[in-house]
Amino acid sequence: MPELPEVETIKTAIEKSIGKTNIIKVSINNKNLREKIPDDLATKVQGAGIIRYRRRAKYIIISLDNGLSLIWHLGMSGRVKISESMPPLVKHDHIVIETGNGVIVYNDARRFGLFTYCSTENLEQHRFFCKMGIEPFDENLTPAYLAEKLKNKKVPIKIALLDQNIITGIGNIYASEALYLAGILPDRTAASLSAGECGKLIESVISVLKQAIAAGGSTLKDYQKPDGSLGYFQNMHCVYNKTGQKCPHCNCNVNRTGGIRKTVLGGRSTFFCPVRQK
Repeated sequence: MPELPEVETIKTAIEKSIGKTNIIKVSINNKNLREKIPDDLATKVQGAGIIRYRRRAKYIIISLDNGLSLIWHLGMSGRVKISESMPPLVKHDHIVIETGNGVIVYNDARRFGLFTYCSTENLEQHRFFCKMGIEPFDENLTPAYLAEKLKNKKVPIKIALLDQNIITGIGNIYASEALYLAGILPDRTAASLSAGECGKLIESVISVLKQAIAAGGSTLKDYQKPDGSLGYFQNMHCVYNKTGQKCPHCNCNVNRTGGIRKTVLGGRSTFFCPVRQK
């Protein structure tokens, strides 16, 4: 599934390529995604002008000058393609948005994505967003905030990092990488983190996400940027999917330690260094 850096990369690519222009036509070739696309979506947004793009957690939000906002989630395997003119459509091209500056196509083989709309003024009250926690880059994400959220959490810190009610947008890859950078074992009880460790973890989350965004995200399976190129942050992963390898910051004997280890927490593969992380 595209995580925050991948969604941010896609949002920025659409914003740079399409920009603030009018939506000429929306064609829905398959309404049956994770949730059915509203029957009136195309008529609601046709002719409206795009005035703002933003990301909330793993959602892309496109605000229009008619008081509505499009809400877009890419699901497990959703891809966005951008072209100057109408491209030849292929299998699983479910949504086509024609604008004054080009065409956006949404392809989703597994149909786990989501495409809908709501009133812009009611976005924060929408059921997708009303219970969401703070964004990783929000200045209000402080050690005190995180310590307060974790103080009664008996779950492993890795699971707490994936809780969108605490911090939004952190996915499985970047949770493992951030915990490695912070030197914190993923199976530590969340409530056991000190205020100092909370501060270090926040710094690590921000650092990892910024690096990943700069690298265009991580391409592991289906993810591609809208221009068809691949992200390359997977080449910078320290622990994710590197079982048995030596972590880049250790001088330990891999034959003795076994190198980077894999465990499963909350049903998700988790990778860590047993020497560096405590």
